[in-house]
Amino acid sequence: MASTYTTNIRLTKQGDGDNPNTWGTVLNNQVISLVDQAVAGYTTVSIGANATVTLSAVEGGTDKPRQAFLEVQGTVGSAQSNITLLVPAVQKGYVIVNKTTITSAGAFVKIKPVGGAAVTIPSNTATSAAISHYVTDNSAGYFLNHKGVPGLGTAAEANIAVSGSIVNAALTPVSVADTRYLQVSASVNATLTGTKVFVGASVTTPGNIVVGTNARTYNPITTVSVTTCMSLNFAIGNNFLISVAGSTAHTLKAPANCTAGQSGNIYLVQVSGNGTLAYNAAWQFVSASVPTLTTTANAVDILTYAARSATTIDAVILHKLSR
Repeated sequence: MASTYTTNIRLTKQGDGDNPNTWGTVLNNQVISLVDQAVAGYTTVSIGANATVTLSAVEGGTDKPRQAFLEVQGTVGSAQSNITLLVPAVQKGYVIVNKTTITSAGAFVKIKPVGGAAVTIPSNTATSAAISHYVTDNSAGYFLNHKGVPGLGTAAEANIAVSGSIVNAALTPVSVADTRYLQVSASVNATLTGTKVFVGASVTTPGNIVVGTNARTYNPITTVSVTTCMSLNFAIGNNFLISVAGSTAHTLKAPANCTAGQSGNIYLVQVSGNGTLAYNAAWQFVSASVPTLTTTANAVDILTYAARSATTIDAVILHKLSR
């Protein structure tokens, strides 16, 4: 019976009665040695002159596309502005070490399975090679990390998650909340979860958050569930609205989850008039003079505050806003 070969890394499967005097040699050379190459083999791929470089498959013999590590060498941007590596259309993973020299802007190297879509190999820098993990599944390929940094790459390179939903679940072994990158698009809304800290390079090179034309920044107003004794949860937001019940005495306790530097506005709306509001000692006022509310029906006062610390909130009140 004639020998056959495995689908993905082309190992020899000897048939019954094959190679009676050389069966062990075939096993060593065409199976065990080739498995060694598929797991830990390192080879170089030279590029430069041709737009496509085919890594040809050899059944039961040594070949480049079976190797685990591909080091790409040569020049891109001279003879060819972009070069594509063509690998067999089988399930296979590669660690790609990009050591090419880029001689013109916009030049790049791509990789794709035969008949599949090409993706760009992350570029190296002047001081280090780019190391990337590429996986193909017969018809398409994906990069799992970028320039040797653990993770899934940028959203533009891997299209991981957009607007709070997973785009490619096969590439995303984390929850949406763990997504580190958002796709930038004028037509896509996106949500960030958790604390994000923006810093400048130095005291002489500050960072800037700029809200451009046709854009705005705001914090929504949270309507408070009114009781006679209330504590605002400052973790919810910065701006609140309290409907003051008519002829009722209310007390504003120290807020929960207050952070130094937090500031905002509390809208105090009289429902039918004559409601009052007292304050916990955490609320500090000008000259220690605790303000009173406008008591007419439907009157609107605004308590503007800034947290000096987690337990001290400085505030002033603007009375009777109307026209």
